[in-house]
Amino acid sequence: MTNSLRRRTVLASALAITAALGLAGCSAGVNGAAGGASVMEPVPAPATMMQESAAFDAAAGMNSIDRSIIVTGWATILVDDPQAAADAATAIVADAGGRIDARNLQAPTEYSGGSASLTLRVPADSLDEVLAALGELGRIQTVSTSASDVTLEVQDLDARVEALRSSIERLESLQAEATSVEALIELETAISDRQAQLESLEAQQRYYDDQVTMSTLTVDLVSEAVLAEPDPGSFWDGVKKGWAALGAFFAGLVVVAGVLVPWLIPIVVIGAIVWIVIAASRSRRRKATRAQTPPPAP
Repeated sequence: MTNSLRRRTVLASALAITAALGLAGCSAGVNGAAGGASVMEPVPAPATMMQESAAFDAAAGMNSIDRSIIVTGWATILVDDPQAAADAATAIVADAGGRIDARNLQAPTEYSGGSASLTLRVPADSLDEVLAALGELGRIQTVSTSASDVTLEVQDLDARVEALRSSIERLESLQAEATSVEALIELETAISDRQAQLESLEAQQRYYDDQVTMSTLTVDLVSEAVLAEPDPGSFWDGVKKGWAALGAFFAGLVVVAGVLVPWLIPIVVIGAIVWIVIAASRSRRRKATRAQTPPPAP
């Protein structure tokens, strides 16, 4: 570009700026003459307009993509036989393509029919069907679910993974073109560091994928409590209960005697042996004492 052309360009820019300033001054004078009220609406600042546009684009993008939702549920079901119900629940989950991550069983007691607790991993698309099938095992007492949106976390992981892969590819291409040992060592160190970061991020990706694809459902299978026997309401009820308690007492004594019989036999044998030894020792002592005593004088 020649010097004359540069001068013309600068001169044209200056004239344009001067004309713009003049129009602004005229507009201000007109507004002042009209009583000081502005007839023009305020125009948003360029930064504000850019922020609003970016927020709108982000919202539109979030609505157009598939969201990543982690669903977790809890249920308590009243059943007659918790162990049988746990087996049936395991079959239901297996048919739906899920799995059992934890299973805890409590044996029946005097006042309880036992219980079972299951931690189920169910495909997210089949969660409602599985809950409906589990509800047929007994009476549902409580059901609750919660959802956690991890779309931003998943997108951030995907972007970081792609960036690390691209960086590793560029470093590997530079490594192939390296001509010095120092450059090779630096490139290998950088590649190793990025590879470790990539493996960590890929593990997080697998975790999120498993949590989103398979919902976690905790199911407690409980039974009704066994009611305690009521107190006697009359004298004869008390007599009957007393006789029953007495019979139970003697039955317990018989059981205790049966338990002690195997122990009594060796105890009696050992006692007999000890008594025989002691009696023989005393007999020998008596004979010795008699032999040492002189006969009385005539």
